[in-house]
Amino acid sequence: MITVPGLRAGGAPRSAPPAFANSANAVPALILNARTDAIVASIVEVAATRASRRRGLLGRDALASCAALVLSPCWTVHTAFMRFPIDVAFVGKDGRVVRVEEEMAPWRVAAAPSASFTIELAAGVLRARDVQVGDQLYLSTPGARRLGPL
Repeated sequence: MITVPGLRAGGAPRSAPPAFANSANAVPALILNARTDAIVASIVEVAATRASRRRGLLGRDALASCAALVLSPCWTVHTAFMRFPIDVAFVGKDGRVVRVEEEMAPWRVAAAPSASFTIELAAGVLRARDVQVGDQLYLSTPGARRLGPL
């Protein structure tokens, strides 16, 4: 389970894009890549309960390119009943990317048994932001306070 101080907000921030506007778990946080120092996502939704992981991105029409859904714990994902393709980064306990699945179309399954959690993003984001296997991802607040590895 991801336990990062300050990231379990009680309600969606005013700046949340439409993809996360109704989510109680959307928080203004950044996922950054230590290798490139680039922002991977600027609005993060955490799905840390069984119910929130089960729901995932189902029922949504799109995911904003600045948004990410972190599922924890999780080492396998599916896109059954999804309405759009997604990118998935499988991440180990140390915050390192162990597998990247780009442009995962609806009705597909992907897994990485060595992953502790996954990050789902809009299709094309991982390639556009140069996220690769072995990259260290970490969380930071918008005020640039680094919180540590995911």
